[in-house]
Amino acid sequence: MQRAALFGSGRDAQMAAGDLGELLVPYMPTIRVPKSGDRVYKTECAFSYESPGSEGGLYVCMNTFLGFGREHVERHYRKTGQCVYMHLKRHVIEKVPGASGGALPKMRNAMQFLDLETNGDLNNDDFEYEDEAKLVIFPDHYEIPLPNIEELPALVTIACDAVLSSKSPYRKQDPDSWEEELQVSKHAKTLVQIDNGVRIPPSGWKCSKCDLRENLWLNLTDGSVLCGKWFFDGSGGNGHALEHYKEMGYPLAVKLGTITPDGADVYSFDEEEAVLDPHIAKHLAHFGIDMLQMHVTENGLRDNNIKPRVSEWEVIQESGVKLKPMYGPGYTGMKNLGNSCYLSAVLQTIFSIPEFQRAYVGNLPRIFDYSPLDPTQDFNTQMAKLGHGLLSGQYSKPPMKSELIEQVMKEEHKPQHNGISPLMFKAFVSKGHPEFSSNRQQDAQEFFLHLINLVERNRIGSENPSDVFRFLVEERTQCCQSRKVRYTERVDYLMQLPVAMEAATNKDELIAYELKRREAEAARRPPPELVRAKIPFSACLQAFSEPENVEDFWSSALQAKSAGVKTSRFASFPEYLVVQIKKFTFGLDWIPQKLDVSVDMPDLLDINHLRATGLQPGEEELPDIAPPIIIPDDPKDRMMNHFMEPPDIDESSVMQLAEMGFPLEACRKAVYYTGNMGAEVAFNWIIAHMEEPDFAEPLAIPGYGGVVSAGAAGLGAIGLDNQPPEEMVALITSMGFQRNVAIQALKATNNNLEHALDWIFSHPEPEEESESASDVMDVENNANANILAEAGSEGPRIKDGSGRYELFGFISHMGTSTMSGHYVSHLKKEGRWVIYNDLKVCASERPPRDLGYIYFYRRIPS
Repeated sequence: MQRAALFGSGRDAQMAAGDLGELLVPYMPTIRVPKSGDRVYKTECAFSYESPGSEGGLYVCMNTFLGFGREHVERHYRKTGQCVYMHLKRHVIEKVPGASGGALPKMRNAMQFLDLETNGDLNNDDFEYEDEAKLVIFPDHYEIPLPNIEELPALVTIACDAVLSSKSPYRKQDPDSWEEELQVSKHAKTLVQIDNGVRIPPSGWKCSKCDLRENLWLNLTDGSVLCGKWFFDGSGGNGHALEHYKEMGYPLAVKLGTITPDGADVYSFDEEEAVLDPHIAKHLAHFGIDMLQMHVTENGLRDNNIKPRVSEWEVIQESGVKLKPMYGPGYTGMKNLGNSCYLSAVLQTIFSIPEFQRAYVGNLPRIFDYSPLDPTQDFNTQMAKLGHGLLSGQYSKPPMKSELIEQVMKEEHKPQHNGISPLMFKAFVSKGHPEFSSNRQQDAQEFFLHLINLVERNRIGSENPSDVFRFLVEERTQCCQSRKVRYTERVDYLMQLPVAMEAATNKDELIAYELKRREAEAARRPPPELVRAKIPFSACLQAFSEPENVEDFWSSALQAKSAGVKTSRFASFPEYLVVQIKKFTFGLDWIPQKLDVSVDMPDLLDINHLRATGLQPGEEELPDIAPPIIIPDDPKDRMMNHFMEPPDIDESSVMQLAEMGFPLEACRKAVYYTGNMGAEVAFNWIIAHMEEPDFAEPLAIPGYGGVVSAGAAGLGAIGLDNQPPEEMVALITSMGFQRNVAIQALKATNNNLEHALDWIFSHPEPEEESESASDVMDVENNANANILAEAGSEGPRIKDGSGRYELFGFISHMGTSTMSGHYVSHLKKEGRWVIYNDLKVCASERPPRDLGYIYFYRRIPS
């Protein structure tokens, strides 16, 4: 059949319509109707950030329901043989004025099937969106416009309707993620606010009916500040806010302490639930609260003649300074998905490091070619996709010149696709994690370690870019009574510096400020100009190097508990040193709080004096004796001690960890040593112990005769030689894979057949390569091959060198705790500092180096 027959006009087109059913017959077995649980990716390409709004639109496979941009759909067709795709395209068109003052053009489709955000750069009064869908048959690119109900077979029509009406695969079902389930309050739009002159100070709040200073709510109608009840977030209170509603009928209240530029917690007493208030900024401004700048003035209005208080938010985001936007490769912003700024700040920093650029972007063709059938569930594919999105410049283009805008829009407007949305990436890397999978704000340091762990577990061949962060810490523990010592080593990825508050250089100013603050709080006046503690970096470094007491220390020299002290030194220096300032602590209510301090972080850092020295002459080592096991007094108990049953281990937690890719025995040890406290606690144990030599060895418990193995715990019997079941090996080899590859894949995935197949597709190296401890890599991808090969399987791979470093980036946090606030990153590129604030990427004028949270240093070549 000629393609022209399908796209003729008039009579020819009608004749072609009758042939559509016949045309689709060979492909009918490959066309599926999405079932419950199927994810339909119709908003974003699996390999890039192309979408229906992009120039080439998006192709959705009618079998796997994966989405592909024009550049990648051919790869999927060649790899899978799948021929039928739905092509989705969003057009931006100019409205045609009519007699009624703006008649709307006729839509090409009656159905709005794309759940995409509109382009904020367009004037909605002049432009609108028009969506288009059609089936495309590869390799000849036959196109069938949709809807085409009469001509298409019923199965195809049902499948198309199901794809078009499907919901986003990222719609949260987790009950903990209540943020995404909030509804707009029916009172938000019509809320009446009384003009009674009430102005709310930024701190010093107290319930107007009692003395409570916690769990306070601001009524958005009359400005009353009243205590809450446990009904909303579990906090205590006397319920005065609810009583006020019952008495006055004022429905909406906002929780004080939750107001940030990103939003606030709003509760509706009438609707009896947490709600969204789209007009929250306006409602707060009524009481003198500038939500966007976190700035409160005494009269509620900004007075240009009065110098505004400079807050942490303004300094770190460089507010009030005209910043020049940056465009091109390496200057791409990331959309905030709702408290996802911690992720953006870490990833922008990570992908400014050459080793990560080479590992993922440099290997992009290879990673994409060997990605599993579902690339949305492959870490390396998603890292390569994200790295390319940030570094290619494809999504960071300067705006069009003003004189060309009108002409271009009249022809066909092509929206600027600036910035990327890490929705698919976040969904994958946070899967199964109770915190990162939620919409709550998180600690950037914890996410950094989580990301490094994922990099470690998903190495590309023998290449591991996280090697640049890894270093060895030597811990020297000394018994204070016998003076004997023990030296041990552990692996770490960042240096945690304590804040030496006692070393503040402006103590007199701090005391005066605290007195003024208390006076203002008592008089319900705005607080005085903020005074931050100025902490010398040298004092923090000194606090890091000082000995610390070891709690519950058992001295093997004394065979008893004693006082002990521990000091830490660097047994090796990493290529890139990550320094965390430990600003976060816990209040009396166990709520995380932040120390608002200024630390004079140096541009050049020399820590060679912290190099470990090992056992020194004259030092005597503590005997290598384990603490005694307490044996029961009952002889029967002593007799049964050797033959007792294996310890109780929560197998569900074990399986949850094993599915993440950790060795089975390591998972069992993690669950056992954390007292069956759940997978999350066990996961933290794994992170802390994964570099230990016996990490994957079977669990051995003192007093229990033998090791505790999976055995008959429902995980499948494993022989003494750890050989996978022969039937599984035969099944994989029947698919055309070599026997040694099948065995290796099954061993690597704990005999999980599905995971083994994914493992094979994501590890295309020949067996002889993957078994070697020094896999051959492209020279350009591994300039440190000798260092890595020397490490082999002797221990953790490190890149030791000089301890002299230069600052190239830092991540800053604004807010009172890790549970709230906002993150931005500053990076030094091409000789100047650049600020990355979600989608905004600008040249930095005043980089706030003293207010950072996590600092990144690169080694200075010696």
